[in-house]
Amino acid sequence: MAHKGTTGSKLFITVLYMVVSSSAVPVTDLLDRASQRSDKLHALSTSLSQELNSHLPLIGRVITPRPSMCHTAALQTPTDKTQTLQLSEANLLSLARSLLQAWMDPLVDISTSANSLPHPARNIISNQVQELQEHSKSLEDGLDILSRKMGPVAQTISFLPYLRGNDISQDRISSLINLQFLMSCFRRDSHKIDSFLKVLRCRAAKLQPQMC
Repeated sequence: MAHKGTTGSKLFITVLYMVVSSSAVPVTDLLDRASQRSDKLHALSTSLSQELNSHLPLIGRVITPRPSMCHTAALQTPTDKTQTLQLSEANLLSLARSLLQAWMDPLVDISTSANSLPHPARNIISNQVQELQEHSKSLEDGLDILSRKMGPVAQTISFLPYLRGNDISQDRISSLINLQFLMSCFRRDSHKIDSFLKVLRCRAAKLQPQMC
């Protein structure tokens, strides 16, 4: 499964480079592909978060950090669809790229932790995390290509510092709590990324806002 995912990611980027350089495929089609990739990313993160949460003890649910403690919380993003629709295409793409970039290092820590996770579905979780990394990297590369067609604002990335470790691999409960917290943060951000790209896709297709 991992080999198939890697091959698919490489093919996705290869096709993007070819179509952008030759202008053979409209931007609408490129955004369709990026939106499909972000939708898969959000679905995977939701599945992983739910799987981890199902094995979290009650005390773990009580002491899990709040969303405001996610390392990406400092990035100012729209809080609803109305605010999202008020942003320019370049700003939306910049936000999506900033969020993706901010998760490159945390996903490495999540992958490392998943490999030794005290969880009955450890192998499944580990494979899904690897798939999550592959989708994130391919989407990031694809959006980098699109940003070059949209000007300097779209190419701007906000740096969001991430403190490595965060005691991710301590005792069983602490390990699950911290991993679940990171996954819940990523699920929230993947939803934002998916929403931003869907708005971009709708605008490129010249659809009315209510249809997006």
